[in-house]
Amino acid sequence: MHTSRPRTGPRRTSRILPRAFYARPTLEVTADLIGKVLVHRAPEGVAAGVIVETEAYIGESDPACHAAPGPTARNAPLYGAPGMAYVYLNYGMHYLVNAVTEAEGQPAAVLIRALEPLEGLDLMARRRARGGVVAEADLCRGPGNLTRALGLSLAHNRSDLTNAPLSIEDWAVPPMDLAWGPRIGISVGTDRLWRCWAAGHRSVSRRRQGFVSPA
Repeated sequence: MHTSRPRTGPRRTSRILPRAFYARPTLEVTADLIGKVLVHRAPEGVAAGVIVETEAYIGESDPACHAAPGPTARNAPLYGAPGMAYVYLNYGMHYLVNAVTEAEGQPAAVLIRALEPLEGLDLMARRRARGGVVAEADLCRGPGNLTRALGLSLAHNRSDLTNAPLSIEDWAVPPMDLAWGPRIGISVGTDRLWRCWAAGHRSVSRRRQGFVSPA
């Protein structure tokens, strides 16, 4: 069971995920994003973290998906090309970042819920320090916290994740055991076991009930 990963120096390999990675069934992308790295190259510096928790939202038939009411100005990115970022303000408080999936015109996305901080920890800590010192494991725990730590806002909505400055990359992180369970932070569609996380990881949301995928 995975808990955390010691840092052994600069990464040896780095590859931005191609658009074809996202142009697949959303639940496949939801699982395959675990272990990939979300990177934001900002003027203040680079901040990056290993994705350790994700959540799928699929189509107009999913009551928790923003596409449930049909196309709107707000949810337009969901209907667009796969591999684009869909960033929105949640409850007027937190920015959340999603990766759009499936074919254009089929609204779906994966919410990035938690990261294991990997690069730019001091920068993340400064961005998160408004309420005091934040433990490393908590810097990017939760979708609102990770966007603050990475310096993301509505300005990053519709960003192309297959290009810098905001991208998702393969840094050859070792595979992790996956667990699946109900989505959280919503009041509808809670029966769908569409939240995926790295089993036993300290940066995952504290509500971890679910089942571990067989190896």
